[in-house]
Amino acid sequence: MSNNIEGKVVVITGASSGLGEATARLLAQEGAKLVLGARRTERLQALADELNNAGGHVLTVTTDVVQRDQVEALVKAAIQSHGRVDVMINNAGIMPQAPMEQLRVDEWDQQIDVNIKGVLYGIAAVLPHMQKQKSGQIINVSSVAGHKVLPPGIVYCATKHAVRAISEGMRMEMTPYNIRSTILSPGAVATELNDSIKAPEVAEGMKAFYEAVAIPADSFARAVAFAISQPEDVDINEILFRPTAQEV
Repeated sequence: MSNNIEGKVVVITGASSGLGEATARLLAQEGAKLVLGARRTERLQALADELNNAGGHVLTVTTDVVQRDQVEALVKAAIQSHGRVDVMINNAGIMPQAPMEQLRVDEWDQQIDVNIKGVLYGIAAVLPHMQKQKSGQIINVSSVAGHKVLPPGIVYCATKHAVRAISEGMRMEMTPYNIRSTILSPGAVATELNDSIKAPEVAEGMKAFYEAVAIPADSFARAVAFAISQPEDVDINEILFRPTAQEV
């Protein structure tokens, strides 16, 4: 029986580590054709080489999602190589949490640029192609923080709430084009996301929390595969999941 993943053309941002890397590994095993984007070219290429040597079909494009032209180039590479994009996974994100009174405005701007505008740029790059195809799936990454407001991550929470609003609105507008919209909202998953926290007291507390409860990144990858693998008339709109040990 088909897994409904094999042969699909899947574009992933933030693919050089963490959630994106784990997802690339699993989807490659399932037979997807991958086009991977991330800023860290060497790590991205090393992943692609490994997957291709194992029989995968992987292309890479150095991509900073805050640069709209680079996101467009990523999707263009998929179209030029495969003639279509079946799934767009807007995964790239940062989480530099700090109390608002510290006025880390540059970090607020960075989160808005990566976590919101980066998602919008991904949508803008792929949507015309999916409308033309009359098919496709856009998977956007929110968070448990997109369902709750959890100080000191107020701005981070705001960006993840925005991702959910954008995704749900897009779902309704894209129904005539048979485009599926999925939001993935993970809790504490072991990635490099905490490395973006520069406030020392927050970084220390978050590190301890993740060490106590975080689950592996392949938990996210399995959720992605589940959403993609459904029949085309089934649209998994949101998956919210946490470690069993996570209370909030």
